Amino acid sequence: MKINEKNLCAFAVSATPIDREGYLNKKGEVNKTFQRRYFILKGNLLFYFEKKGDKEPIGVIILEGCTIELDEDDEQFSFKIEFHGTNNRSYVLGAESQEAMEQWMKALACASYDYMKLMVAELQRQLDDIEETPVPLAQAVGSPVPPPRQRHNPFNKPSNSPHQRSNSMRSAPGRMDENARNSDPQTNKVSISFWELHNSYGRPILTDFNSWKHAQRMQKEKDTVVTGNLINL
Repeated sequence: MKINEKNLCAFAVSATPIDREGYLNKKGEVNKTFQRRYFILKGNLLFYFEKKGDKEPIGVIILEGCTIELDEDDEQFSFKIEFHGTNNRSYVLGAESQEAMEQWMKALACASYDYMKLMVAELQRQLDDIEETPVPLAQAVGSPVPPPRQRHNPFNKPSNSPHQRSNSMRSAPGRMDENARNSDPQTNKVSISFWELHNSYGRPILTDFNSWKHAQRMQKEKDTVVTGNLINL
């Protein structure tokens, strides 16, 4: 694989996102002593500089076809980037603490393209399983499922309700016929509004009330006339 050294160096110090950075002790290939280097991880490229703030890296490790393993040197909290195959070099790195070593090993193990490809394939498999067997969200997270809400319409009463209106009200002029009142409640719920019910029942009641009031007034006038005749006698 051909690598453009100029572009690679520019990418190392560019403002692109950094997955992890910090100082590590790097074991030399010829001189087996550890040297302190500043490492920057960007994707599957691990750049290392002589010190922090340098404008150009002194090396880069392409994290493909390798494994991240613990090294035998416990005093340096060391681990190695092991490339498999013939004539492949292994990089031995040492961290400052056990926690830093574990964090670096996790970051490097997840940096390769092969790892990302496996993760995408696994996520796609989980998505396919979810689409094949859909589960309600509340049930999936273990939350209780609330019962369905039902709103009762007081104007839709069954035909055998004890609160039926009297025969005089059902026979009042202008009122809905018996078939319409005893039809399917679901149909009434959709086609009959409160305004229609108000007009249907309210107007006949008002008419009956006015008739009763007129009869009362006529009876009172008749009683007044009779009383006046008796006084004149």
